Formats: sequence, C-alpha cells, structure tokens
Amino acid sequence: MLNPAMPLPDDPLDRDILIGAGDISTDEMYINMGPQHPSTHGVLRVLLRTDGEIVTEAHPHIGYLHRCAEKIGECLDYIKFQPYTDRMDYLAAMNNNLGYAMTVEKLAGLEIPERAQLLRVIIVELNRIASHLIAFGTYGLDAGALTPFFHAWREREEMLTLFEKICGARLTYNYVCIGGVVNDMPEGWEDMVLDFLDRFEKRWKEYNDLLTYNRIFIRRTADIGVITREDCVAYALTGPMMRGSGIDWDLRRDRPYMMYDRFEYDIPIGEGKMGTVGDCWDRYWVRMVEMKESGKIVRQAFDMLKGAEGTHKAKVPKVFKPKKGECYVGIENPRGELGFYIVSDGSKNAYRMRVRGPSFCNLSILEKLLPGAMIADAVMIIGSTDIVLGEVDR
Repeated sequence: MLNPAMPLPDDPLDRDILIGAGDISTDEMYINMGPQHPSTHGVLRVLLRTDGEIVTEAHPHIGYLHRCAEKIGECLDYIKFQPYTDRMDYLAAMNNNLGYAMTVEKLAGLEIPERAQLLRVIIVELNRIASHLIAFGTYGLDAGALTPFFHAWREREEMLTLFEKICGARLTYNYVCIGGVVNDMPEGWEDMVLDFLDRFEKRWKEYNDLLTYNRIFIRRTADIGVITREDCVAYALTGPMMRGSGIDWDLRRDRPYMMYDRFEYDIPIGEGKMGTVGDCWDRYWVRMVEMKESGKIVRQAFDMLKGAEGTHKAKVPKVFKPKKGECYVGIENPRGELGFYIVSDGSKNAYRMRVRGPSFCNLSILEKLLPGAMIADAVMIIGSTDIVLGEVDR
C-alpha cells in the first residue's frame, strides 16, 4: 500500500523506496522513458516514478540537443545567424526563419514588399501542413497504428519536393530571409502547389477514416491528459495545446502580422467531441483541422499574388547594422507562439538574443499531467504535446 505521507527522496536515482503498511507492501519503481525511447519524439528523457502501471511522479530531463543557439546569435552578424534558426524547430524551419527575420526587420525599420509578404504566407502555411503531417503520423505510431504514418509521409515527401523546387533544400531551408525571401517562385510552381492541395484535401478524409474516428484510437486519447483553461494560462501554453482546451486565441488573427488580416479562415478549438474538452483527442483534432485551414490560406494568397506590388525582397545593405534598441516579435508557429527578443547596440551583431520556444513551454505541463496516468497513457500524453527537442534545448 502507498503511504502518501512519506517524503520524496532528494535524488530519485540514488534511493530505493519501500512504501508499506502492515504485512502488505509494494515497491515503487523508477523508469527512464528515453532519451532513446521512440515515444519521446526526440532525445527527451522522462523519469517516471511508478506504482505498478500507474505513474505517481514524472520529471522531464532536457538538454541533450543544447547547441547555444542564443549565444551564437550574439556572436554572428544578423544575416549569418539566419540559417541557425532552421535547426531549432527543424520540422517548421520556414516558420523559424520568419520569426527571426520579422524581429530584425522591426528592429531595423525595414518595409517588406507586398509580394514578399504573400510568398512568406504561402511558404509558412505549407510548412505548417508539413509539420502537422508529422504530428498526425507519429501520434498514430504512439497508439500502435502504423498505416497512418506511411500516408502522412507520402504527402510530406510531396511537400518537401515543392520546397526543394523553390529553395533547393528539403529540411533546413534558409528561404525566408531578412527583407523578404531568397528568390521568387519558379515558373509552374503555383500549379504544382495547387495540384498538391487538390490531392491533399481528398486524402485528408482518408486520415480521418484511418485514425481520427478509429474506435481504438478514441479510447486511447479521449478523456486522457485533460488540460483545463486555467492550466493553459498558468503554464503559458500556446498553439494547439491551448486551443485544444477551448481557448480561442491565434496570433495570426488576434495580433495580425504580415497580411493575415486579409485572409478568411477558421481557428479550430477543442470542443470535447469525443470526451472532455482539453483531452489528447482535442489537441490532435485541432492540428488536423489546421491543415485544412492552411490550405485555404495558401489558395487565397496565390489569388492575391496576381495583383501584388513590389518584388520578392526589399533592399538590405550588405553591412547590416540596425539602430540601438530592443524589440520582440511573436508569430504563430505550428506548436504555438515562437518569439524572438533582440537587443541591438548599433553593431552588426545582436547585443542580446532570447528565443521563446513554444515546445519548451508546452513541455512544462508534463509534471502535472502524467501523475495518475497509466504508463501507456503517458505515451499518448507526451505525443499530444507535439514537441521538437531541437527547439526545446536550442
């Protein structure tokens, strides 16, 4: 029997605890989930304290991918640091490029041509789809469903081919740059994207048949890992983690940047369709619907592009030295609010750089969600956060 009054050990790895009463006793066990466990979605180690199959305590351990990105941003000049942003959230590298570029542009007072802004919208929304495809496929793997992953990878490969066509890279792009984008879209690229969206919208229904409404998947995710609205605020959760709990907040609409205030699209929120509002299924469903909404935005952006003014990039001086000052810009990354804070002292390097990674903040709630869950449910709860460890550690 468990004795809740017994104090916790100072170091759970150094002490074995025997909790008992009378002649009946049970041993609690510590389990290292990770850092190589596939369900941790990267090199994340979660130390679980368990009583049988029930998790009684959880401690995420991070830092295995720490690469001093913020310090590098203070040692390199503004333009040279741009490729490093790809390596943070490598599943949404275009969005990382955008967040950094917009911060530097605001600091320097650069005006971005309308055409460049629309090209940015197109590319980051396509990257949102590509990122959520991985979230969909790997979450199916967490539940033991192999087929959805191969379907998601098929569409993602088509998406990466589109990215390769416009910028020459398939994972770390360095395409969105300070002043706009590196190059204009090539001839025929618009038709390729629209053809992909036509196929994708039909296949999106297949995803729901395979996984979303699968009875086993619903049993594994509904009423599991429920996050309340109050917890979202307390733990600074953003993106699908927050919208899955019924909070209607999206930076693209509520704090418009670029040209998002000109588009028509819906913001999906959790409604408790299969269980309790804010459960794992709601967070999964928000990401699924966001893929369709991103497709709507891309189609509208192509229509606007026909009458857009300007070129794909503003003129940026070779020796780039923003004036003294500081600024913060937050954008809606696929995982939530990605923010860059930069302090300039007037030199070619940032005096101070700080990155607000949404995955880092979203990970913080695991210590609250996992206790009381079964080990199998812990896998689904961790998967529902859709973290990328390159962004968590930086």
